Amino acid sequence: MTNAHSLSADAALPATESGTPADAKRAAVSGFVGTLIEYYDFSLYGYMAVVIAPLFFPSGDPTVSLLAALAVFGTAYVVRPLGGIVFGHIGDKYGRKTALLGTLVCMGIGSTLMGLLPTYEQMGYFATALLVLVRLLQGFSAGGEVGGSATFISESSPPHLKATFGAFTPLGSTGGFAVAAAVAGAVTAFTTPEQMSSWGWRIPFLLAFPLTLLCIWARTRVKETYQDKKEKTEHSPISAIFRFQGRALAQSTAISAATNGTAYIGLTYMSIHLVKQLGYPAGSVYWVATLAIGLSALLMPLGGYIGDRIGLRRLMMVGLIGYIILTYPMMGLMERSLSVAAWAYVVLMLNTVATQVSAYTLLPQLFEPQYRYTGVATGWNLGVIVAGGTAPYVAVKLVQMTENKQSPAYFVVAAALVGLVAILSVRQNQMRATS
Repeated sequence: MTNAHSLSADAALPATESGTPADAKRAAVSGFVGTLIEYYDFSLYGYMAVVIAPLFFPSGDPTVSLLAALAVFGTAYVVRPLGGIVFGHIGDKYGRKTALLGTLVCMGIGSTLMGLLPTYEQMGYFATALLVLVRLLQGFSAGGEVGGSATFISESSPPHLKATFGAFTPLGSTGGFAVAAAVAGAVTAFTTPEQMSSWGWRIPFLLAFPLTLLCIWARTRVKETYQDKKEKTEHSPISAIFRFQGRALAQSTAISAATNGTAYIGLTYMSIHLVKQLGYPAGSVYWVATLAIGLSALLMPLGGYIGDRIGLRRLMMVGLIGYIILTYPMMGLMERSLSVAAWAYVVLMLNTVATQVSAYTLLPQLFEPQYRYTGVATGWNLGVIVAGGTAPYVAVKLVQMTENKQSPAYFVVAAALVGLVAILSVRQNQMRATS
């Protein structure tokens, strides 16, 4: 422990003395399924932005409509820290499972409501206001999900397999984006443009309801990893994070900003880029995104295996340096043809395997157990605000301002450089046992 405020070993302990492989497998599967559903729900808006934009933000200029829709996409990220604080407090005081079940319920409600919203033509600005409110609810939910999932899995895993099992959180989050792209592609393929604008865009959101019920069932079947005992800390978890672990919070925020700033260009912006900037058919682009994002998701366990052998710091540096070197030339290659664009997209997304596995596994080890959920969620969400939710908007704006279709690469390089500084500042003696 690093400060006098830290609880004694008897005051707050993991629910189990050490994570067994069986516990870790159950926790990993639960975290994967839950995060998959959460990020399927959350990312659908990004894939539907091109369709949603004129329905809720009608304008004579399609780019203005799209920028307005992407600005609403970004508002969901503004409220994420609040979700992280609320669900983090619940997770640190009443158990990780309780908090993670709460995030699922909120996201399921938000996504179902999204599929039922009236459009601007039906209710004017009131419809736009409802859209913003639903996105805020989704952001609130997502704010408590990945930090909790990463914490829960880490506390369930044996020390030598932290990255192997920790990889299931990015497997779920990235897989959620891939599933969302696949569903968007399927609905687009089986509807006409008129049908898509009229009712087809609602179908992917309404699928959230049965998927949420499935995930709630899965999460009720895992063992709790941590519960605060009757002895209470002097400060709330969020207060303690700022008072006693400022260094860890700054590091986790910077690592999150780098991880999300680089990843979200591929996860959310690239589909927009291929459709709007390069003119490829939307239906085909959805399947290209499914290929690139899905492949990177499937490789997360391999990334975890490598991370447990070469170390998390080295693995993250490989991914960040890859982004710095490859982003600009790969975006240039995308202009040649859709098939070339697909493989260039895949190459870029391979870097996110290294960065996400490292980040999700490393962050829980930076914080003390009695406020670990809150610390991971807060650091992660602050980084997401800085460079994740803003990524698609900034990317579109950069292209508009510079008239250079490859200019979003500058944003990626800047985010990666921040990550390199942050990961180099992490020392081995900061790492805490989480099982």
